[in-house]
Amino acid sequence: MPPTLMRPLFLPLLLALAVLPALAEDTLRVCTFNIRYDNPGDAPHDWPHRRDTLAAFLAARRVDVAGLQEVLHTQLEDLKERLPQYGYVGVGREDGREKGEYAPVLFLKSRFRLLRSGTFWLSQHPGSAGFIGWDGACTRLATWAVLEDRQGGEELFVLNTHFDHVGAEARRQSARLIRQKMDSLAGGRKRILTGDFNVSDRSEAYRILQADPSLRDAWHAAERRDGAAYTFHDFGRLPPDGRAKIDFVFVSPSFRVAGSSIPAENPSGGFLSDHNPQLVLLIY
Repeated sequence: MPPTLMRPLFLPLLLALAVLPALAEDTLRVCTFNIRYDNPGDAPHDWPHRRDTLAAFLAARRVDVAGLQEVLHTQLEDLKERLPQYGYVGVGREDGREKGEYAPVLFLKSRFRLLRSGTFWLSQHPGSAGFIGWDGACTRLATWAVLEDRQGGEELFVLNTHFDHVGAEARRQSARLIRQKMDSLAGGRKRILTGDFNVSDRSEAYRILQADPSLRDAWHAAERRDGAAYTFHDFGRLPPDGRAKIDFVFVSPSFRVAGSSIPAENPSGGFLSDHNPQLVLLIY
């Protein structure tokens, strides 16, 4: 996409970000973003060529909470170095420590206090690190955190995940498991669910999540939508009609979704990832 087309995609939501904090209501900026694992075979779009611009993107958008996917430990260390204002929770999916991809939750330390957190695996044995569930191709997990907002003391429940890219049954069962876990862990707190779900909004897994009365798709609920209508573009290699929105933010109905934006990729300026992020502006 030509760089001249980029500014209108950002401008409306950025104006909203500048104006809404002046209101009496509290605002919250949430992001979901598959940052693409560190794969040297992606050159010239490999991680060393993207890490600085990606970190600068998150900082410039003043994101309060971010759910990231496909984050290897070395990438997490790079982001911690470049974004010291953020805390994080998460573990590697292969061993529950540092091996394999993380699905971390990042949060602005000046805004939130971490009360507790945890991880479960998307499988028949949620407490077993590295277990591959159902017909999945690889290990998948979910990371959750209870965050206390320093501005008003409200506690939020945030869960971030990455569904399997092959197993349809794994995705369906993962959606059911996440609903169960959120019910047991979140209590009466407001909920935010972020992730790369590897499905569109026409899939059964998506419908299972949307059937939960405590969750609604922030993209469809938004009062204003800007930018692209898709998230996955494979570093621009997919044709426009082959690109899909497979990354989502779901939120409690008690949130007002003031805006949602998917900043489109900018090849001439360097790809941030093979996915576009989704940014959501919430009001308590």
